Amino acid sequence: MGVFSKIKNVIIGRARNPLDNSIFHKLSLIAFFAWIGLGADGLSSSCYGPEAAFLALQGHTALSIFVALATAVTIFLICASYSQIIEIFPSGGGGYLVASKLLSPAVGVFSGCALIVDYVFTIAISIASGVDAVFSFLPPQFIHAKLTVSICGVLLLLIMNMRGVKESVVPLVPIFLLFVLTHVAAIVYAIVIHAGQFPALVESTRAQTAQLASTVGAWGVFFLIMRAYSLGAGTFTGIEAVSNGLPILREPKVATGKKTIQYMAFSLAFVVFGLMLAYLLFSVSPVHGKTLNAVLFENISAGWGRAGYIFVVTILLSEGFLLLISAQTGFLGGPRVIASMAIDRWLPNRFANLSDRLVTQNGILLMGLGAMITLALTRGSVQIIVVLYSINVFITFFLSQLGMVRHWWNVRVEEKSWLRKMLVNGSGLILTTFILISVVVIKFGEGGWVTLLITGSLSVCAFMIKHHYRQVGKLLQRLNTLTDTAVISPPDGARQDGYDPKGKTAVFMVSGFNGLGLHTLFNAIRLFGRDFRNLIFVQISVIDAGNFKGVKEVSRLELEAKKELKRYVEFMKGQGFYAEGLSFTGVDVVSESDKVIALVQERFPKAVVFGGQLVFPRETLWTRLLHNDTVFTLQRRFYQQGIPFVVLPIRI
Repeated sequence: MGVFSKIKNVIIGRARNPLDNSIFHKLSLIAFFAWIGLGADGLSSSCYGPEAAFLALQGHTALSIFVALATAVTIFLICASYSQIIEIFPSGGGGYLVASKLLSPAVGVFSGCALIVDYVFTIAISIASGVDAVFSFLPPQFIHAKLTVSICGVLLLLIMNMRGVKESVVPLVPIFLLFVLTHVAAIVYAIVIHAGQFPALVESTRAQTAQLASTVGAWGVFFLIMRAYSLGAGTFTGIEAVSNGLPILREPKVATGKKTIQYMAFSLAFVVFGLMLAYLLFSVSPVHGKTLNAVLFENISAGWGRAGYIFVVTILLSEGFLLLISAQTGFLGGPRVIASMAIDRWLPNRFANLSDRLVTQNGILLMGLGAMITLALTRGSVQIIVVLYSINVFITFFLSQLGMVRHWWNVRVEEKSWLRKMLVNGSGLILTTFILISVVVIKFGEGGWVTLLITGSLSVCAFMIKHHYRQVGKLLQRLNTLTDTAVISPPDGARQDGYDPKGKTAVFMVSGFNGLGLHTLFNAIRLFGRDFRNLIFVQISVIDAGNFKGVKEVSRLELEAKKELKRYVEFMKGQGFYAEGLSFTGVDVVSESDKVIALVQERFPKAVVFGGQLVFPRETLWTRLLHNDTVFTLQRRFYQQGIPFVVLPIRI
């Protein structure tokens, strides 16, 4: 083992066996851990969402109770609608898959790109907000290091996620629970000590609302409430993460996902409603340099002495660190969306690949790089990033709810409870549409247009990638006509049933019984005639994000590979050759090739290995990005072991 491999094993961890029947159980998350990993983003929004809504009331604090109620109801409504989405799409995919299947693939692409950009901003704003909170406890002379610490925070989470999903979530448990326990305790304490004041609070709220209505009118009061409600809409971000992260949940995935959403709904609604109520109970007002939460907690602990100071420091640090770890949602959800789009050929195929730790490392790296670029360009400014943030998530919310409403209408004959379910998604559609329009209008002139421009540009790139793959697919389809020829070609020699130790052996690296493999085979025979009497067909089936869904799916992949190899074997035996098929399964063709090398050295020491490589009329950066040169990597690997490897060009 080389030095690089040793360092990698220490930092990232040793390779995992994807064929281990218990691997899915080991890697998957139970609802509690999923709540922490996927729910941290939503719960952390209580650090800024309620404050944004409360301040938007412009001093008319009595209205905050209406905003708090509307926010809590919306949380439960969105969570209920996503529970229905999970039932319809149990394999995951979230907003991208919902829009693609229920509206159109083109709409799905825009929804997926919006989610990817939003997850990048989720990581950036979470890290920047957390660093801001932590640095508020440090002397001013350290402020110049904030950007460096933010970048390091992204790198740390990136490495944790490269190790694996569960490994990235478990260390976050103490911070998450500290946040929940301290905030629940503070809210309950605030409510209990003011329990006797609730009748007076109700009367005061009624009187202030009536007075304001007499000044600005009922519609004026309504629009003020709805403006505050929409400006606090950052509270709803993160809820969709469960539907995107469904593949990483413990079986039964649907039940686990719905339980996770329930945890998210009750915890988020309680904390958000409780904080806004506590603002009102303690008559909290803005203080320069402090968040409303900080002012609230100082008011709650006033008179506690040193214990109060420790309480405030502890609860604010829990907020700061929760904001930091809420970036985890972006690292869990973003790569999943990217992988789904790569499987559908909207993004380069390599983003669907798994690492030897069985994570979509290319997607993780892309999310981390995007977040670091965002932090660098904005200098880690929360004020700038927050303008870019949360627009896209409501695009996805809107499209998902629209798709589900259309779905329930289409199945109204078969589905008895279609009306009730459509009302849930329909209500969600109305609310998310209102919030989306409000957020875009409010943020567009402040810089929100940048978010829409980035999302639109990414969508254009996705359509260009899809067009390229579609064109290549058409060209490859011409090669696949060889499969028809192969099936009907009559034998031209005596059948050879046994391996000929004196005859030459050719090993063909194939990927299914298709025109690509047959073209390589026929070219070899054309060049070398019948010099090779023994033909060995090797297929390495790749486990990627699309088929790494359970033991049955992996078994199906292996069975399919054996069927494809059998067609090669039967065909070439009919031509008078000895033929044999060997199947291997793993997450990477190159690493699995070591097993092929060992087998060739042991059984076929004088064999020549053949592989085909697509050759485009014009090689460009675009073709190199969208297609791999795996065959050349394999050639170098075999050469290093002294095994001849011939690459045969396949022009398309």
